[in-house]
Amino acid sequence: MAEPGTSFRDFEHQGWSAEDVAAGYHDYLSPVTTQAIGSLLDAARVGRGTRVVDVATGSGYAAAAAAERGALAIGVDFSATQLTLARRRYPAIDFREGDAGMLPFPDGSFDAVISNFGMPHFPDPDAFLREALRVLRSGGRIAFSVWASPQEAVGFGIIYGAVQAHGRMDVPLPPGPNFFLFSDPDQCERSLHGAGFQSPSVVKVPLVWRLRSPGQLFEAIAKGTVRAAALLQAQTPQALDKIRDEAERAASADAPNGGSGS
Repeated sequence: MAEPGTSFRDFEHQGWSAEDVAAGYHDYLSPVTTQAIGSLLDAARVGRGTRVVDVATGSGYAAAAAAERGALAIGVDFSATQLTLARRRYPAIDFREGDAGMLPFPDGSFDAVISNFGMPHFPDPDAFLREALRVLRSGGRIAFSVWASPQEAVGFGIIYGAVQAHGRMDVPLPPGPNFFLFSDPDQCERSLHGAGFQSPSVVKVPLVWRLRSPGQLFEAIAKGTVRAAALLQAQTPQALDKIRDEAERAASADAPNGGSGS
């Protein structure tokens, strides 16, 4: 839980600076989110010689994938903890500390800007889009990925559904943009147009979340996220037990042969 008066930016920064959260994301969430990277790089037309910056790089997965294509990749994140992990995993890549709303680069520095599931964590996503436009050369490209709505992103849908059924959604978390704001394709297009981008397009990419057991879904959200984990932590112990049981039941029902979920 955040202390009273904590800003959304500081709440996210504190969360993603915790080593156990960074490790939890790597163990539980990255097997899902990294599935979108190929489509993200294709959308930004990242290839050999492309100058690309990966914003909210986390442990560096998308920047590393871009470098594997021969791109000149830089990763940026506001969490020194995440950057330490990124440099350890990918020592040949340039990783720098910085905020999405104030990128530490001159105008026109890049051919492409990418962000893999970073948008839901930015306190001002539109500021990031304006910064992306600034650091792109004329004709440069931006591509970002976000979760679909809870109705389609089944894992998150199960957790939020269980909270709605057995707990409270109106817990005292720092106010910030709706986590699923950019799940709406129309919102993506409006924000991109508003920042000055032209001809935006939205593509849905199917991802599969494979669980070792139905109970792993609750564990993944509790240990590998910030905002959703704080929502769970704010519940009463009695409600949390019911939420955990409901999530396990729903994940088991959704998983083919009881072994995986999407």
